[in-house]
Amino acid sequence: MDNQIQKQLEDILPEDIARTFESAYHVIKGDNEHVEDLLRHGGALLRKASQRLTPTQLVLGIAVLAAGAVLVLTKYSDQIQDAIEDFTDGDDAPEPAKDAKPAGK
Repeated sequence: MDNQIQKQLEDILPEDIARTFESAYHVIKGDNEHVEDLLRHGGALLRKASQRLTPTQLVLGIAVLAAGAVLVLTKYSDQIQDAIEDFTDGDDAPEPAKDAKPAGK
């Protein structure tokens, strides 16, 4: 019985970890095309890890990942805000006419 369970568990390979970190590196560098790869590789790694870890270990691992994400976002928050401002630089808003007289006067 234990032998069958062991065969059903998938091993976490170094390639799984490398692919996940590579995708995360590309996303952090700003290549948003790799977000889908990051989600796919990270999900596969999480699925494999969840088969091996106890629920407490899994929750602590996810908490560490979340804390890491918060630290990365905190570190790059100014750059993210600048990118958002550059992306939405006011092209959509009409500019008021400079010589227009106020209404009602």
